[in-house]
Amino acid sequence: MKIRVFVIGQTQESYVKVGIQKYLSRLPHYCTFEYTELKDASGKGVQPDQQKQREGETILKVVKPDEVLCLLDEKGLSLTSVNFAKHIEKKQNAGVKSWVLVVGGAHGFSKEVYARANEQIRLSDMTYPHDLVRIVLLEQVYRAFTIIRGEGYHHI
Repeated sequence: MKIRVFVIGQTQESYVKVGIQKYLSRLPHYCTFEYTELKDASGKGVQPDQQKQREGETILKVVKPDEVLCLLDEKGLSLTSVNFAKHIEKKQNAGVKSWVLVVGGAHGFSKEVYARANEQIRLSDMTYPHDLVRIVLLEQVYRAFTIIRGEGYHHI
């Protein structure tokens, strides 16, 4: 199964870039993996609804019709790391060819993106900065594959 991750906005923090690279170097051992930062639509005079709409258009352009779209959203399904691994494994067993995870912009997703989404998950009940969410998401995908394979990375 291919996993594609799209995030709105580019990180400027060097420690975040290092963290992202750490997991991007590990994930190809488990699946075909893509990570893409999409341009945010913020700017002087841009209202939150306009920003969501523009970013939504960008997201919908890069998601293919046959892909399963999962939004990282605070109202999404809460999963433990083990259940997240089971979630990924179910997708693999069901023959899902491409699973897309999207981290939205500062104001969330447009209604069109929500309508297109197949599912929503959340990483935590807490709110994290967008930069940190990138690392946490990639680490959890990596952790999930180590759980699926019974490797020793995840300790219970």
